[in-house]
Amino acid sequence: MDFGLNENQQMIAQMIRDFGAKEITPFRDQWDEEQYFPIEVMKKLGGLGLMGVIVPQEYGGAGFGYEEYVTAILELSKVDPSIGLSMAAHNSLCTGHILTFANEEQKKRWLPKLATAEWIGAWGLTEPNTGSDAGNMRTTAVQDGDYWVINGAKNWITHGVSSDVAVVIVRTGEVGDSHGMTAFVVERGTEGFKGGRKENKLGMRLSETAEMIFEDCRIHKDNILGEVGQGFIQSMKVLDGGRISIAALSLGIAQGAYDAALAYSKERHQFNQPISNFQGIAFKLADMATELEAAKLLTFQAADLKNRGKSVNKESAMAKYHASEAAVRISTEAVQIFGGYGYTKDYPVEKYYRDSKLCTIGEGTSEIQKLVISRSILK
Repeated sequence: MDFGLNENQQMIAQMIRDFGAKEITPFRDQWDEEQYFPIEVMKKLGGLGLMGVIVPQEYGGAGFGYEEYVTAILELSKVDPSIGLSMAAHNSLCTGHILTFANEEQKKRWLPKLATAEWIGAWGLTEPNTGSDAGNMRTTAVQDGDYWVINGAKNWITHGVSSDVAVVIVRTGEVGDSHGMTAFVVERGTEGFKGGRKENKLGMRLSETAEMIFEDCRIHKDNILGEVGQGFIQSMKVLDGGRISIAALSLGIAQGAYDAALAYSKERHQFNQPISNFQGIAFKLADMATELEAAKLLTFQAADLKNRGKSVNKESAMAKYHASEAAVRISTEAVQIFGGYGYTKDYPVEKYYRDSKLCTIGEGTSEIQKLVISRSILK
């Protein structure tokens, strides 16, 4: 296996490094403090083709594959994980769901605006009282002629307030029936659809996380993706790809934290020598480097399978599980290597540390990933 960067990946990586140094890094700490979602940055990323990485060119996208997509998220997350998260959610969840399950007319209607970031996308599955138990969702849609009337609420939604369009999975059948849920596309400005409370978060504070509220929201049947009753089945397939996104996000965090710790260990002197000379620090770095390399291989393996149209159910879960947990461990060790300085906002490892934990929770907890993996190997 050769997972070295191809020419497109090298171009994307350098483009993001240049963009990040100019458009993100100088403002990152202030935005984090204020929990400001820099939507203007997302629009500029759209101009670079990064908000429609895997969308075919005929729909306004960049037309790249999953290797390029993983590289883009990884590099962006090294600059700021929050921006990487927002870019990933827009691409893999909202845009990815439409790309995979919409008919041709629907693709032409929504994809060009999403791929260029003229519109920012959101994706709504989770609800306040269900979490991983999506089958018991309480948001419902009841048919009324050519329209469906949606009532309920979704939470923990990336871009829940600022999105222009959302793919929303709601119950159209019986509670607990995997064939009793349907995916609707809801555009901002539709009567009865509004954003709710924005979450005050530990990390990923530049990425907006908020409620979406539906009160007698009437949606035409033309906004249904696929068939009525297929929403949950579609969502599980969308999440297979989404796990690769979070694995890539985790890689960016882990790589950023490792790079910072490695450089600092060579610069920081104690007892008249660099602290990297001490076995206690050197062994930490060895463990970090090994975990990072394993996470890369799992993530790019899943991306390669996805590119070739193969099933990635087990492989994406493994990549997401290992990479997210590795990001937490590596960022924790990075703070330890920095010592007291690592606990301050003067150095970037403090932010990597806070941001990393979300990766073990969002788009399926680590426990859910182990459930997916175990079911796959035991069937």
